[in-house]
Amino acid sequence: MFCLTFVLTSLTVTHKSSPLLFWGPTLIWASTWHVILYQLGEVPVINSVAWRFALAAVLLGLWAAQRKESLRLPRSAHLLMAATGIVQYSGNYVSVYAAEEHIPSGLVAVLFCLMVFGNALSGQLFFKHRVTRRFLMACCGGVAGVVMIFWPEIAATGARPGAMLGVGLGLLAVSAACIGNVLTLTLTQRKLPLVPVLSWSMGYGALFLVLLASVNGTGLHFELRPAYVLSLCYLAVFGSVLAFVLYFKLAQAQGPARAALTGVVIPVIALIISALFEGWQPSVLSVAGMALCLGSIFAATRLR
Repeated sequence: MFCLTFVLTSLTVTHKSSPLLFWGPTLIWASTWHVILYQLGEVPVINSVAWRFALAAVLLGLWAAQRKESLRLPRSAHLLMAATGIVQYSGNYVSVYAAEEHIPSGLVAVLFCLMVFGNALSGQLFFKHRVTRRFLMACCGGVAGVVMIFWPEIAATGARPGAMLGVGLGLLAVSAACIGNVLTLTLTQRKLPLVPVLSWSMGYGALFLVLLASVNGTGLHFELRPAYVLSLCYLAVFGSVLAFVLYFKLAQAQGPARAALTGVVIPVIALIISALFEGWQPSVLSVAGMALCLGSIFAATRLR
């Protein structure tokens, strides 16, 4: 807890253009692709996601209290925070897991790259964050690079019986993430502190999943296997608390479209991790896709 507090406290003095705001969540979420593998097994997905965000909500609440930020927010904000929790921290994540049961994870990654366009549109509509045509063209290059990386998986998707359902669930997850971004940024624009807002939102999301699991017959399950517990802690502390605080600070400072660029870089780094720990073998096409993706992001982050 002390280590997490030190890292998060340092964010209060982080300049809004600091590379940490972009590369922090990017590197963390890229690593979670591998860490999530240790969550799969005996415990249903709906339970694992609930425990992850319940723990994250508690940690955020403790950190807010340490910073003397009150968790007593206006009643009018709780409806939006509950909606954020249900959409972003339950619907989004459960849809991702469900989508990967029907389509390859590579296609899910490509679908999430489209979030940059959803965020660009919502940022312009709701927060007056304008994006240039050149920025959007650079984003298209990044998405094309990710498509090249995962092309063998994408090409084989049509042979899967539930491919259309998987694509639909993936697009649902992307939509939920975009809506969740709008709701969170709307709350912080009302001068509400980010950490308490995230604490309540993740708490509501976890509570919704617990109630859903109780109603639909899934029940409440947990596993004391060390790999499960340690991966859960990593996903809660780094993948939820630290990554989302950095991500939304980036969205506040530079706009939601630039924040969504993290989703274009994440698959590249995740595959490098996969090559190190899971034996993934890159091809000429995937290497070319990585180069196009990183080059496009380099251009996009430097366009004003």
